[in-house]
Amino acid sequence: EVQLVESGGGLVQAGETLRLACGYSGIIGDDYAIGWFRQAPGKEREGLSCRSSRNGNTYYLDSVKGRFTISSDNAKTTVYLQMNSLKPEDTAVYYCAARARNALCSGWGAFYDYWGQGTQVSVSS
Repeated sequence: EVQLVESGGGLVQAGETLRLACGYSGIIGDDYAIGWFRQAPGKEREGLSCRSSRNGNTYYLDSVKGRFTISSDNAKTTVYLQMNSLKPEDTAVYYCAARARNALCSGWGAFYDYWGQGTQVSVSS
């Protein structure tokens, strides 16, 4: 059974940083991608970033390039999203997701097979 668990969310002030973690397990095979998404109230889900298992290729949404960085641990059990210079508009529930049997990164949520429960990030001005 594939499981993904997000952690690290919280309430911060604008300009501060947070690091989200996505612990994952149960993915079969070496080809997969882990993505980070967010959804704010009344808005559509956004694909923020992704990391490929095969070659470490990454994807970033333009609006977070230079502020957010995705990385993984050597054991390939956790993917992190380092978020710097946070803004009030970054307030949302953040989710990680796994794309199984395909290591191609994408910002489209429909390509992902498994999702975590989400963690709330709130940024005050």
